[in-house]
Amino acid sequence: MLKARLYDFTLFFTAIAVAFGLGDLTLDKNVFFIALFIYWLFSTLYNHLRITAQNGTLKFDYGISYSLSFGIFAGPIGLFIFETILRFTVYFSRKSSKTADEDEFWDTFYNIGAHALIYSIGYFLFQWGYQVFDKVPFGFWILMCILTVTTTLISYTFLSMAFYIMGEIKNVQQAVRFFRESNNWLDLGKTAFTNGLLLLLLTEQKWEMVVGLFILNYLVSRSFHSKSQSIKNKIERDKFEQMAYTDFLTRIPNRAYMDKKMSELNQAGETIGIVVADIDKFKLINDSYNHAVGDRVIQHFANTLKSYLSEVDYVFRSGGEEFTMILRNKSLRQTIDLVEKIRHGVETSSVEVDYQSEKHNVTITSSFGLYYFKVNEHTSMEKGYIYADQLLLQSKELGKNKVTVKDEHSRKVPVNAM
Repeated sequence: MLKARLYDFTLFFTAIAVAFGLGDLTLDKNVFFIALFIYWLFSTLYNHLRITAQNGTLKFDYGISYSLSFGIFAGPIGLFIFETILRFTVYFSRKSSKTADEDEFWDTFYNIGAHALIYSIGYFLFQWGYQVFDKVPFGFWILMCILTVTTTLISYTFLSMAFYIMGEIKNVQQAVRFFRESNNWLDLGKTAFTNGLLLLLLTEQKWEMVVGLFILNYLVSRSFHSKSQSIKNKIERDKFEQMAYTDFLTRIPNRAYMDKKMSELNQAGETIGIVVADIDKFKLINDSYNHAVGDRVIQHFANTLKSYLSEVDYVFRSGGEEFTMILRNKSLRQTIDLVEKIRHGVETSSVEVDYQSEKHNVTITSSFGLYYFKVNEHTSMEKGYIYADQLLLQSKELGKNKVTVKDEHSRKVPVNAM
């Protein structure tokens, strides 16, 4: 931490030396203060639209910066004054809203020093480059693009050095990946052309147009920020909903999602087969091995069931070792054949488990209850599930490793149909 603070203050005092040693505020004071106020106002407004990112345990934020155009216009001294006022405004704003990080005060010196140095370099490069590009078609805009890329590279070099000192970046490859993941050409282009247009308007002191451009940029940024925030919130809601409906052990839908899906299918009126299945003699597996082995067997059973189903079918973990399947778009014969195929697949497969430092292959069998019906013709999904569960009990009573079937329209219950 001491090295990081030393690095921050090195940048800060170097920026002071550059500003007051090499810089010279030649602007008319009134012009300077008008430009300073406009830039400070809109940079402060824009600050809450900046995107917060994280590298390891360290957080940083980024977004479009107007400092390049202000630095070229006002020179190193004017730029240092602007950065100092802006960065402390941001700090006190975050402090008052209680959103400031623990080291926010000390990081403010890094922000002042780094940005003042970066765009002072941009100022000197512009003074040299303008003479070179002045006679080139679109030379001004080419130069602004080059300066934007250059200052962005310097900015990420400073930031990568800070992360290196903090131990968050270990080598050059990580620093390069950090730069690539944090930037895109569209953002760089937007930064270059916004700063270029601002610089032209500043030079001609067209204050209304400067303010108008800032307002337009703010409204566009605010619109995109709101949309991205809405998308982010939706993704987070979907993620939490998925977590709420997913069984943590098997990663397949749980009982809550089964109830939800049954409620939806009650409105469909389609003919389906609802199957309740469980692992035979599962308690014996836990007693013979341990619960970790039991969990591995449940995972294997779930994966086996899932592997036989089509995209329109469903499988849920409806209880401990009990699973429920909803089979759709099939005739009675196709449904029975599929369940029997699943039963045989479970019986003939095995799962490798670790027990007492050795590998063991565990085989299991399973029992099934299948109820085939047209939803809500006479029976709801919830009742169909109850009937399938009763048929599962009959399979257990008949010796396990069996499929017991009932067709809603059949008077007789065929036991062990296959």
